[in-house]
Amino acid sequence: MINILIIEDDENIAHMIKATLSIVDYKGHCCYDGISGAEEAMKGSYDLILLDIMLPGMDGFQVMDKIKSCGTPVIFLTAKQDVADKVKGLRLGAEDYIVKPFEALELLARVDVVLRRSHKTHEMLTYRDIAIDTSRHTITKGGEPVQLTPKEFDVIVYFLQHQDIAVTRERLLSAVWGYEFGGESRTVDIHVQQVRRKLDLKDCLITIPKLGYRLESEGKS
Repeated sequence: MINILIIEDDENIAHMIKATLSIVDYKGHCCYDGISGAEEAMKGSYDLILLDIMLPGMDGFQVMDKIKSCGTPVIFLTAKQDVADKVKGLRLGAEDYIVKPFEALELLARVDVVLRRSHKTHEMLTYRDIAIDTSRHTITKGGEPVQLTPKEFDVIVYFLQHQDIAVTRERLLSAVWGYEFGGESRTVDIHVQQVRRKLDLKDCLITIPKLGYRLESEGKS
């Protein structure tokens, strides 16, 4: 189980984030001020910390400076769009910086990238007769190896981690190709088609007209 600490003084936003994380079976724990958040973070029992900047008692930058020795990756959450604040947060050691308001799928995508980068996500994923070892970057179907390109591999991993969720082409582009990618959404369609064909997922990797795709969980497919 992935454990994520949410340090956010707005209780409604904190509970929304916790509910969003539960979609992919991540467990969230909330603190509502900088002092208690820093104390909780220093226990070292979390895989990731989502840290607001404007906090009572101790702001996010002070919290970050206090907890960086624990080695837990941090994503800043803030309503401030000032570039200087973003640079300051990243220089303090934050992995990412998300400006409010943000969509649930954007949050999950950015969280997933940081967890994978820090090797916190599960190494093995299974679906039907498909088995994926994310650490070794290998995939088998019915026990036989399947050759996927690196991006095709990332596409199927993303879908397996977000089953039953409608994923837009834009969101998949952001999660797999990166937010600075300058290509077109047609790139997504081509890769999804290849993944469907190579893994025989035609009946469960569903196209949602004018939106994107959804991978039906095993119980629904």
